[in-house]
Amino acid sequence: MPATRKPKAPQKCATCKGSGEVSKTVRVGRKRRTVGQQTGLCLTCFGSGEAT
Repeated sequence: MPATRKPKAPQKCATCKGSGEVSKTVRVGRKRRTVGQQTGLCLTCFGSGEAT
């Protein structure tokens, strides 16, 4: 009887650390004043949180 192997868990994406979202600083005005952060979809893993 062959030994069954457990499938490996997928590795987390290094860019978003597995969350699927990344934060970007939002700047406005001529002097590029920082007003906050906005979250968006991670383009490395397309929001799945798994490394390819």
